[in-house]
Amino acid sequence: MTEPIVNDLTIQAATVNGSGSQTANLVLTRAIFHMGIPVAPKNVFPSNIEGLPTWYQLRITPEGHMARSDKVDILIAFNVATWREDLKTVRPGGVVIHEEAFATADARTDVSYYAVPFAKLAKSKIQSDTLRKQLANMIYVGVVAGLLGIPWEAVEHGVKRQFLAKPKAVPVNLDAIKVGYDYWQDNFSKQDPYRLEPMTGVVEGKVLVEGNQAAALGALMGGVTVVAWYPITPSSSLCEYLIAYADRFRVDPKTGEKMISVVQAEDELAAVGMAIGAGWAGARAMTSTSGPGISLMAEFSGLAYYAEVPVVIIYFQRIGPSTGLPTRTSQADLGFVYTLSHGDTKHLVLLPGTVAECYEFARDAFDHADRFQTPVFVLSDLDLGMNLWMTPEFQYPEKNFDRGKVLSKDDLERLAGEWARYRDVDGDGVTYRTLPGTDHPAAGYFTRGSGHDEMARYTEGADAYARNMDRLARKLETARHALPPPLVDESGQKVGLIAFGSTHAAVVEAREAISVDYMRVRALPLSDDVAAFVARHEQVYVVEQNRDGQLYDLVRLALPPDLVERMRSIRHYNGQPIPAAAIIEPLQAREAVPA
Repeated sequence: MTEPIVNDLTIQAATVNGSGSQTANLVLTRAIFHMGIPVAPKNVFPSNIEGLPTWYQLRITPEGHMARSDKVDILIAFNVATWREDLKTVRPGGVVIHEEAFATADARTDVSYYAVPFAKLAKSKIQSDTLRKQLANMIYVGVVAGLLGIPWEAVEHGVKRQFLAKPKAVPVNLDAIKVGYDYWQDNFSKQDPYRLEPMTGVVEGKVLVEGNQAAALGALMGGVTVVAWYPITPSSSLCEYLIAYADRFRVDPKTGEKMISVVQAEDELAAVGMAIGAGWAGARAMTSTSGPGISLMAEFSGLAYYAEVPVVIIYFQRIGPSTGLPTRTSQADLGFVYTLSHGDTKHLVLLPGTVAECYEFARDAFDHADRFQTPVFVLSDLDLGMNLWMTPEFQYPEKNFDRGKVLSKDDLERLAGEWARYRDVDGDGVTYRTLPGTDHPAAGYFTRGSGHDEMARYTEGADAYARNMDRLARKLETARHALPPPLVDESGQKVGLIAFGSTHAAVVEAREAISVDYMRVRALPLSDDVAAFVARHEQVYVVEQNRDGQLYDLVRLALPPDLVERMRSIRHYNGQPIPAAAIIEPLQAREAVPA
């Protein structure tokens, strides 16, 4: 056996969807995290309910790398249909834990095999016929615990944490894990170098949270009062989390009345229409969607942009076009969302790159929507939204809500009723509005998706239309300087990287192997800082997870002509979260950048 490899490995469980494997994988993840060891789980699952292959990758590194790895150290082979292909993914010297019945003739000889009779153990040791299929997965948790030296106390913690809402399920799951643990102890001697040891000072103060869960908390803290939605993967769990949080934290303690109205609409078109209507009425309103759901929202998004109605749309990118691969991640909707609608339209788009930003941006989106009286999109993706990520604990908001330029009854009396809904009084493109029900005879106005002048009167006048569109452009420029600025980390390197969203994790890791400067874009429209960053570097690569280089195109459009030739593109678009190697290898090949 070679030198020990401690706390630096990737486990991949190859199982079947709907078999209960995800629960087992999460128990394992939480047990290792409880040891103080950083974890980075990635779940790759099919778009059916049950029966197709699914993979769960659990990456463990002492540095806390959060990007997907393209190399597997330990394979848990639980699916005969993918057994041969899964075996190919294991690196030489790796470990294969597999069902004893799987054929190993002509199998690889450069890995260590641990054959376990999972089916026989489940049949003989698990008495419940109804639970046997689900609990069989827990047996491999016990085998892995024995293989890697995970303390039983950590395993118990993982089970109790996973079944917080179902404490009666804890003993039966621990018994199933014990079956695998005992089998390891009684039948194997270690032939591989991998092991885990408790760590301190790395994960303290951090929690494991999904991006959708974080965004739900953010919306709650942002003051949402109306949620209209239609289920679609990978956005559904956001509203499911939000409903659960609202039932806990947004109920009047005296009357029991719910303080957030949640409506499951008949489709995405109806959902966004309801949210826009609620925003017009003065509520802090939102919807969430993914994939083809955003296509259905295009017309209403244009209405809210042109009529200037605040609404928040949290959108999760997945593989398209059409139905595409509904359960694979992507960053291919950036350009579409930015200009969603026919006609000259540009929206405010927030681009979270961490789960902490999923929380913060979902929270702050409501302030931006109210302040600029416009739709605000929070653009996440499946990887960031549906996987667990380590993150510092979220901060409680320290500022009051910003409702923007809303005229009250007293304001209207002071103005003697002289105001115009679409008149730019302050020169920033943002006009004043009233809310329905304001008790003043001058409070009313018509909200139009058709041509209108400063007084909100219908017109098809060419000059009035042009003035209105120019004002909307001024508003966009005002918003440009109010949205989250790019984050820059540079040390005078010749080569720079620009990225956004969940690509951030891979860039952070890649920069440990190559010397490049880095800017992470966090909002559209692009900040003026982007052009300044490009000007400071000889070559700048835009790294993103789509085929067409959408951010690359937007950056080039924002640059003066003499800087455009400095731009290069790195694109990853196979539906799997981008690994650091997808950045390191092309950069080393093209630029010979130093380590």
